[in-house]
Amino acid sequence: MMDLDEIDFALIRALAEDATQSAGALGRDVGLSQPATWRRIRRLMDQGVLDGRRLDLDHEALGFGVTVFLGVKLATKGRVSLEDFERAVSAIPEVQTVEHVLGLYDYRLRVVARDLADFERVLRRRVMTLPGVGDVEANVLLSEERRPGPI
Repeated sequence: MMDLDEIDFALIRALAEDATQSAGALGRDVGLSQPATWRRIRRLMDQGVLDGRRLDLDHEALGFGVTVFLGVKLATKGRVSLEDFERAVSAIPEVQTVEHVLGLYDYRLRVVARDLADFERVLRRRVMTLPGVGDVEANVLLSEERRPGPI
């Protein structure tokens, strides 16, 4: 693990809040020149502390009004490899995240759909037909509050 100083943490916090800021604007906030700020950002990226930039989409504005978390337990772990399941589930466009977890279920999926009828179609025709799928539990997202991380 690399040694991070207060300026590194200040840059990480600022980028976590708004990753579209220029290196010049970030530098002004933390007391560095634009080139020095860019060198620090590049170092954080090279060391794997920063991993790209992500676009935060408003799924509802795009017509996806329902988000469901699925717990998936594989029925035949010995006959279906985890990689086969992960590859197949990752090919479903409505599946936003695939998390391999420890606990009652083997995987936790975040699925978006236009409405509950659309979600049922995705569940029946896509998820339940995947190799090795056994038990599935669905939890519909009612609201979400995003909190900043520990930085």
